[in-house]
Amino acid sequence: MARCNVELVVVVVYLLAATILRIANAQEFEYPLPEFLKICHRDDPNLNDCVMESVEHLKPYLKEGIPELGIPSCEPLHIPEIVINQGRGAVSVQSTYSDILVSGPSEFDLKSVRLDLNKQKVKLKIHIPALRVTSKYTMEGRILLLPIQGNGIGAGNYTDIDATCSVLGETVNRKGWTYYNVKEFNVSFNIGHASVLLDDLFNGDKEMGDAMNTFLNENWRNVAQEIRPVMEDTIGEIFKTFCNKIYHKYPLEQLLPP
Repeated sequence: MARCNVELVVVVVYLLAATILRIANAQEFEYPLPEFLKICHRDDPNLNDCVMESVEHLKPYLKEGIPELGIPSCEPLHIPEIVINQGRGAVSVQSTYSDILVSGPSEFDLKSVRLDLNKQKVKLKIHIPALRVTSKYTMEGRILLLPIQGNGIGAGNYTDIDATCSVLGETVNRKGWTYYNVKEFNVSFNIGHASVLLDDLFNGDKEMGDAMNTFLNENWRNVAQEIRPVMEDTIGEIFKTFCNKIYHKYPLEQLLPP
């Protein structure tokens, strides 16, 4: 679940950063902006709506990606690795997921955007109808008091995903320009339904592996609830890193005009 939400929301934040960038006087800056961006203006009384329209305008470009903005191809979206260590509670698991492929993120629906330019805050809500995720995985620990151990290929289907992101930033001066820096990126999410399949559990023991997969699918909500805090913290840190790649590249002098 963390894997799909991570890149999905990262893509939306990338888009949000891109839509508020302005092309005026681009020759003065080191990195010109893509010409297909729909530009919004600071004094627009409907700024939030403008940003949402800009994101919708960019959605067709997501499948191939937008290299100028550091946005990778989204169909499928590739994530090199995510490590999740949950050491307390009913779920105590150390797990690593690598070579992650996510199908379906470009079909997201941006439900709302709220920009507070004075306080340098952004809040957005998105909905994703469905995601298909595959990856290599290693896992060891206990889930709802049952031992689990495996090393193989994992797959998951997730539907009706709702995510809320709250971003807090600050300005930083560098080489005569002013840049935006994300200080905090807080994420919360809910999934309507999930199904998973992990192969090669318990060193390939089919009976034990089948029993654990059945258990996980019958109890996925309880498992998700237990590991939600560490998942959301992990996702937030990944978002923060990706977003700052954008904000540290383009100075605020290229952003919304007064």
